[in-house]
Amino acid sequence: MGIIINKKLLNNIYKEIKKSDEIVIARHIGPDPDAIASTLALRDSIRSTFPDKKVYAVGTSVSRFKAYGNLDHPNFSELAKPLLIVLDVPNMHRVDGIDGLKYDKIIKIDHHPEEDIIGFYDWTDTTKSSASQMVCELILNTKLELTKKVAENLFLGIVSDSERFSLKNTTYETFDTVKELLRVSNIDFVPLYDILYNRPFSEHKFIAYITNNLNINENKFGYIIIKDEVLKEYNVDSATPSNLINNYHFIDELLVWTFITEDVKNNVYKVSIRSRGPIINEIASKYNGGGHKFASGAKPKTLEEVNHLLEDLNMACKEYEDNENKQKEK
Repeated sequence: MGIIINKKLLNNIYKEIKKSDEIVIARHIGPDPDAIASTLALRDSIRSTFPDKKVYAVGTSVSRFKAYGNLDHPNFSELAKPLLIVLDVPNMHRVDGIDGLKYDKIIKIDHHPEEDIIGFYDWTDTTKSSASQMVCELILNTKLELTKKVAENLFLGIVSDSERFSLKNTTYETFDTVKELLRVSNIDFVPLYDILYNRPFSEHKFIAYITNNLNINENKFGYIIIKDEVLKEYNVDSATPSNLINNYHFIDELLVWTFITEDVKNNVYKVSIRSRGPIINEIASKYNGGGHKFASGAKPKTLEEVNHLLEDLNMACKEYEDNENKQKEK
């Protein structure tokens, strides 16, 4: 069985891109490799296909992702209601870099559960591994061009969001898409893993700090609150913990684990949450966040909100464990 594609929808998205002279592509705040990779890949593919178009990938730049390419900082007042394409984000308050933008239509391409963003053309599919997989399918099934750099970014995004094809969001379609991507592009993909997984020794020391200070209770709930002074001590930024959280996926004593990082600059707490059973995105949505059932983020503004979040996640673990034990007793 091949990849199931809604070709009519993909063609409609392509036609809308083709007829738009100005296009802004945005993703979620606090981007991960998938968000950055899919955004830049789509921008570069459109630019290569239609060199005369003004196409911008916007959002806050993150130094650790500089290998993927550079983001744009257009003057929105000079744009005449461009097409807005949002990737990897279902809720408008988490779209990064579009303040002041007056756009014409929204196209949404996203693998998160549907929330308040509804696109003029809306491609929401929670069975996909990543936004990068979806952009890859769009390019492979339309006349958008697949350059070497675009292919490399798409591969990085898919590998990252599936955690090297080990998470529940990986399906046979994921492998089919990657196989076709590699066949068409013929990229040398093995060296790309260095971009994702090479890190300085200071970051490995920081991983040891997290491991040694992660609180795990009897409900298999783990958490750590990382103060700003700790980030400075290990010479890492507030985005680093969220890029390390998947490292803890295969620990027997954990059902749900969360890293809470103090972001002094923006006066919020950055929260990354992962689960191996309990549903967590509904909890995250209560604290200025959201995401997948088993991988979510939040941005509570106070320590009191953080504590309430921890209580909710702990209770979700307890209820899940109690239900599992009842099932075993039957």
